[in-house]
Amino acid sequence: MPDEAHLTMQMDQARRHQRPKPRRLMLVGIALLIAALAAAAYGIFSRAKSEKSLARWTIAQAMDSVQVAPPGTSTAPRHLVLPGDVQAFYEAPIYARVSGYLKSWSQDIGAHVRKGQSLAIIDTPDLDEDLAQAQADLATARANSALAEITAKRWHALLASNSVSVQSADEKAGSAAAQRAMVAAQVAHVSRLQSLESFKRLVAPFDGIVTARNTDVGALITGGSSASLALFKVADVHAMRVYVRVPQSYASQLQVGMTATLKQPQYPGVSFPATLATTSQSVATESRTVLVELTAPNSEGKLWPGTYAEVDFALPPDKNVLLVPSSALIFRAHGAQLAILGAHSRIVLKDVTIGRNLGNEIEITSGITPTDRIVTAPLDTIEDGETVNVTDAPPPAGVLASE
Repeated sequence: MPDEAHLTMQMDQARRHQRPKPRRLMLVGIALLIAALAAAAYGIFSRAKSEKSLARWTIAQAMDSVQVAPPGTSTAPRHLVLPGDVQAFYEAPIYARVSGYLKSWSQDIGAHVRKGQSLAIIDTPDLDEDLAQAQADLATARANSALAEITAKRWHALLASNSVSVQSADEKAGSAAAQRAMVAAQVAHVSRLQSLESFKRLVAPFDGIVTARNTDVGALITGGSSASLALFKVADVHAMRVYVRVPQSYASQLQVGMTATLKQPQYPGVSFPATLATTSQSVATESRTVLVELTAPNSEGKLWPGTYAEVDFALPPDKNVLLVPSSALIFRAHGAQLAILGAHSRIVLKDVTIGRNLGNEIEITSGITPTDRIVTAPLDTIEDGETVNVTDAPPPAGVLASE
């Protein structure tokens, strides 16, 4: 029995140890409740944050997306290409000084001639007759002058013996002087006609090439430049003069002695050197351009008078000129503009002044600064103050994870 009582006592003690205390159970319950509330709060906060981030990203995606880039500057020489007229270094139209008929011509177009070389001969029957008549009149005047001289000497001798009056002697002396003057006048007339006779032969005024022949054998020739066309044209082409009209905005950048290159359509891929010789130093009011003259050597004779050429001026780079993509320009009613990315990703539209069109790039001479961020390809509907999304910027953190 004692053993049974002892066993019963041990079983009662074990049941007392296994029965939990009420206070401990309450603490465990509170801890579990707090843990559950914390987990729920964290889930709600995390979802709210994700939803807010997703909302920001959605708004950003709804904005116009743009790409931006700073304006560029060029350190390479700028090329100004303008049309030019190539002319001979010297070119002279040959007119007839005397009238008649063309007897013969000896040089045709393209002929290389030397100074003084004969080009043509004019038959002048009227001039020949005038010269013959003048020479006869000169002979008569000389005979009359000789007779007047003899008469004056005789009357002067008779005056010593008082056989004639002083008045009569003076008259004879005056008549002799008048006849001498008539001889001088006839000599000058004959000399003039003989000089005109020398113009029957047309000659080259300098070494060059015959570029035009506007007459033929038997043609009626009228003396003087106002009554007829030039019979011949002779051009000195050892060097050429090139005339270019340069816009006023570039006039100050052209200096005497600077070099340029010429290109002509008949010589594809070939360029010719030229040097700026002088400028007109005045602006044409009808075109607002400056006439510039260049000289180009022509030892090979490839440059011809009257031809067209593209003149390429290598100008120094302008530090005040900025380059932007051609796609960045916006044309509105009041002129050209560029979209600049301002603070808080807002668009600022700036009026700009356009320089040269370089194809993919445009020169901007005023309106922007080197630190501006240019929208490279703005939409036509972009407005001043509009908020945009820069595509180069990464999306907000956590947006992709929350999706």
